[in-house]
Amino acid sequence: MTRAMGAAMRRIHVGNALSAFGLGFTVPYLYVYVAQVRGLGAMTAGLVLAVFAVAALIVLPFAGRAIVRRGPLPVLLVALVTAAVGALSLGLSNSAATVLLSASALGAGQAVMQPALATMIVDCSTTETRSRAFAMQFFLQNLGLGVGGLIGGHLVDPTEAGSFTLLFSIEAVMFLLLVVVMATVRMPRAPRLADAPHQSAGASWKQLLGNRAMVQLCVLGFVLFFACYGQFESGLSAYGVEAAGISTSALGTALAANTLMIVVAQFAVLRFVERRKRSRVIASVGLIWAVAWAVAGYAGLGDGSQAMATAAFISTYALFGLGEALLSPTLAPLVADLAPTGMAGQYNSAFALVKQLALAVGPAVGGPMGASLHAPYIVVFLLFSLGITVLAVRLGRQLTEVQNHPSAARSRVVAQSGAAAGQAPAHV
Repeated sequence: MTRAMGAAMRRIHVGNALSAFGLGFTVPYLYVYVAQVRGLGAMTAGLVLAVFAVAALIVLPFAGRAIVRRGPLPVLLVALVTAAVGALSLGLSNSAATVLLSASALGAGQAVMQPALATMIVDCSTTETRSRAFAMQFFLQNLGLGVGGLIGGHLVDPTEAGSFTLLFSIEAVMFLLLVVVMATVRMPRAPRLADAPHQSAGASWKQLLGNRAMVQLCVLGFVLFFACYGQFESGLSAYGVEAAGISTSALGTALAANTLMIVVAQFAVLRFVERRKRSRVIASVGLIWAVAWAVAGYAGLGDGSQAMATAAFISTYALFGLGEALLSPTLAPLVADLAPTGMAGQYNSAFALVKQLALAVGPAVGGPMGASLHAPYIVVFLLFSLGITVLAVRLGRQLTEVQNHPSAARSRVVAQSGAAAGQAPAHV
């Protein structure tokens, strides 16, 4: 990695932390703000949460194309300004129409930030440093969300609308501050689709869908996000309250345990991840999450004490955090390695689109099941976790050695080069 790439990467990481910090300020309090503080009711609040997902699904297919043609930095700057406008107007809105419009702008901006930042990380890293770069991104995102949520919780007052206006104003300032930081980034020259012969949007998507390994990774990604992230604040929390009798304070502790596990384990697992095939790492995550669902089953369906049930439920979230720490330096670098030259933005956006689909479907399916169908809920998602292992093993058969185990491939090339160098005098 060159000095210029390192300087750009540091600013990108600052950007990740600032964006997560801003989101942590407001996301946990959106429902309360819309339904109670503005008095717009539960239905409007639910629509606001749905608008976030819908806005992401609409803009992401176009975002990938824009990143490929224009580069990730200009797209990121537009997304940040859009999100800032959405956040500020959301804090000032007092009608259903303006709240929904503001939420759509904020949701669209947030959605585009993800693939833009991921593509910038790809452009500013090498194959050797990419896993560590994405691990740092995930670490800072979780840290920013946690700190932002903690500070936001102390600033907000459900009886005072002005406190929420302040909260959304701070979020808008974070996005604008990020515009200033990112505008100073000097990105290295990377191949763009504009440099190549003209290719229509339909042709680029056809090329992506023709990549069997990428299609399998997208299917695997959908199951991953559906069975884990899509359940955190919907089905699993409903299951914990209804089946296991978990208090709201214990639920908060469980979420904190998840974040703490990620923060503690993220860099500890890097050496483990880098020495093993990516498909096997993902397969191991499926097994870890299967254990997590089994522990959750004990919490809600077992005959232990309430203290044991609470401890088991907190352990479930911690186990999910361990799996997330294994995935962060694995999934994103694999998407980058599967992308042809100049197509990283398209592939990152496609994977982000799959993630948004899973996050939209996950709560809709898991929420009602977790609240009322306790045993089937655990069994279904335990099977989904085992399905992750099966899909990961199948994906491994589609990957080349460089894509699946880049460190081993590099070591083999170095060893062969050294042997060739040692044989040169004999040939002479």
